[in-house]
Amino acid sequence: MKLNRRNLDNLTSKVAKPTYLDSDTQHGIAHFGVGGFHRAHQAFYTDALMDQGRDLDWSICGIGLRPEDRKVRDDLAGQDYLYTLFELGDSDNTQSRIIGSISDMLLAEDSIQAVIDKLASPHIRIVSLTITEGGYCIDDSTGEFMAQLPQIQQDLAQPHAPRTVFGVLCAALAQRRANHTPAFTVMSCDNLPHNGNVARKALLAFAALSNPDLHDWIAANVSFPNAMVDRITPMTSNAHRLQLHDQLGIDDAWPVVCEPFIQWVLEDKFSNGRPAWETVGVQLTDDVTPYEEMKIKLLNGSHLALTYLGFLKGYRFVHDTMNDPLFVAYMRAYMDKDVTPQLAPVPGIDLTAYKNTLVQRFSNQAIADQLERVCSDGSSKFPKFTVPTINRLIADGAELKRAALVVAAWALYLKGVDETGQTYAIPDPRAEFCQALVADDELIVQRLLGVEEIFGTAIAQSAEFVAAFEWCLNSLREVGVSGTLENLARL
Repeated sequence: MKLNRRNLDNLTSKVAKPTYLDSDTQHGIAHFGVGGFHRAHQAFYTDALMDQGRDLDWSICGIGLRPEDRKVRDDLAGQDYLYTLFELGDSDNTQSRIIGSISDMLLAEDSIQAVIDKLASPHIRIVSLTITEGGYCIDDSTGEFMAQLPQIQQDLAQPHAPRTVFGVLCAALAQRRANHTPAFTVMSCDNLPHNGNVARKALLAFAALSNPDLHDWIAANVSFPNAMVDRITPMTSNAHRLQLHDQLGIDDAWPVVCEPFIQWVLEDKFSNGRPAWETVGVQLTDDVTPYEEMKIKLLNGSHLALTYLGFLKGYRFVHDTMNDPLFVAYMRAYMDKDVTPQLAPVPGIDLTAYKNTLVQRFSNQAIADQLERVCSDGSSKFPKFTVPTINRLIADGAELKRAALVVAAWALYLKGVDETGQTYAIPDPRAEFCQALVADDELIVQRLLGVEEIFGTAIAQSAEFVAAFEWCLNSLREVGVSGTLENLARL
């Protein structure tokens, strides 16, 4: 049955449905980057809250700045902005539901002024972002905003016709300031360390170049809470759509597939109110740092440790790596011996139990999380998920081979051929640049490790790390992935 509001009551009782009416809601949040993760995470929590009959004035209006966002908008609009959250797990405790917390989406292509006016409306009190790690235009090697980028220069030259998130935010905040409307909160939900601080740095850097007076007003009035976000959300495939139709009888143009696990730790720093997300499981805190470090180093770091090795081995799903005892042993050793000693105590979290949940989550067969998804954008992920761990290991004089193997696996993965002889594309905006670094076998070490915007300075300067990297590289070439993991297990 086609998913829309008219058919809601006729859908199977096996799926939960919104108990609130769209007509009873009002936009309080505008969101840039309406993708799978936003819909499985922030929109899910907001829907759960609204389903309690409260905070109905915090409905979400999506904002699309890219041409490809039109299909997103059209798919959602065609079913009254409803979509199915399709939980997949290996046990029977999954719960799928129809989400109704998004109720409109505006496209910059249709009218950039309409987008700015929406953000300038007093009703919008939070503007949230899932624009990916690279979307903040911060140079990983220097930590500085990349003002020289063509799209940024264009927005600085044409402030009334912006195309970037920062140009649009500044235009809307300038309008709010002129109208004496209180500032909104900018809430990053991207998976990167201190995401609120990053968003603040980028927006203020842009504002300083665009409108220094506005910069000071933003600095004084806009809050940027940091957040730790977590839910494995694979790319939705046609197979998923067919599975949803076969199991629940729902014809959904763009369902979201996700694991049952979900977590959101959020700093309670909002300049203009917020929904009562704490009543539906969000953990509010004064400082997200320990949770963030735990998640990024353990979950995201372990993901990278598995993904390139798995791909080289010929595996294509995360659960394939977890069905291989050598990979599980390697992941546990990496978490226990390399990462855990670096972590500060995390309030309310048992690290051993948390690591056990990661093993369970990565082993989820039903979700069929694609290694290609986790492999994507390696050049942006390494500086955030792996390099800090390596830097600390170097400083502590610790064993380096397990961590060096993550980098060595990426180096060989970039060659585009796995151990079975299968070729594949490299899903990275900088794929051509990265592949050039590994084109000459004799020069891989100095060319790859010497890229400061990815690896910083300490790694290339550490003779011990270079030696460990060379050992891993040679081992992968000579005895393959399994042989290398067997040798590492003896350390």
